[in-house]
Amino acid sequence: MTVLPFALSVGLLVTVSFGLVYWGVSGVRRAESPRQRLERLTASPHPLEEGELDAPFTDRVFKPWLRHQLQRLGRLAPTYGIEKQRLNLIQAGHPYGLTIVDLFGIKLLGALFAGGGALYMVVSRGVSLVGVVLFVGLLTAVGFLAPDFWLGLRVGRRQREIRRTLPDALDMLTICVDAGAGLASAMLKISQRWDNAIAFEFGKVVAEMNIGMTRRESLQNMALRAGVPEVQSFVAVLLQADQFGLSIAKVLHTQSEQMRTRRWQRAEEESRKVPIKMLFPLVFLLLPAMLGITVGPAVPIL
Repeated sequence: MTVLPFALSVGLLVTVSFGLVYWGVSGVRRAESPRQRLERLTASPHPLEEGELDAPFTDRVFKPWLRHQLQRLGRLAPTYGIEKQRLNLIQAGHPYGLTIVDLFGIKLLGALFAGGGALYMVVSRGVSLVGVVLFVGLLTAVGFLAPDFWLGLRVGRRQREIRRTLPDALDMLTICVDAGAGLASAMLKISQRWDNAIAFEFGKVVAEMNIGMTRRESLQNMALRAGVPEVQSFVAVLLQADQFGLSIAKVLHTQSEQMRTRRWQRAEEESRKVPIKMLFPLVFLLLPAMLGITVGPAVPIL
């Protein structure tokens, strides 16, 4: 009964140590600029081989091995809701280059770590069998569902960023189109000058059109990746204007005005929610302190 907790603790400490070493090495490593990489590769007679050998050990060995292990674990996970998870990954912008198999591997790994830690805690304290089953099952479920919660937070943050920057992007599109540029050229210029989610989506639309996809398909893919109603309505209006031969400049003018109005209305809505949000801390935190300060000295000391 004493060997199992010791083995579990040793395994947990070794795993955490490897994770901390990887985290530290990846954080200290300096990123190479594209110009430096191009000069290094063109100056070498065997650029691909030397480029691979000059890469850090974590990029050459550890990261591919870790990705392979996660994918092997991910193939063992149940495929229920896989399309929803894939859509969430797309709308989150594929953080850290994760695929659907990597995500399921992380879910299984989290369940194993959480279940192992829970088993170590309950076995070392001598809990009954029912308590062991309940506690280990609960923490295993939490470890399995925690990546979904994290992914949902990433999706929400990216959608809020797109919703916030879309009016400015439409203003820039309108200016570029009024200056004589086409819609694709205007999107490409925004993707080159800005560094946010909507600029990335515009750049992806241009890239998809360059590889042979139609404008309709590229814009519909952008609406799917964004998952924001404002982007979906903007894409629908652009597709209708393209179908009926309307002026893109006039459509962009109208859409930019509507987006600015929606942003102003959203700001007013959030400002009206502030008094309700302040009610809880005011009643339960500030008011007792004020009562203690004002009424406290008048209370007789027995």
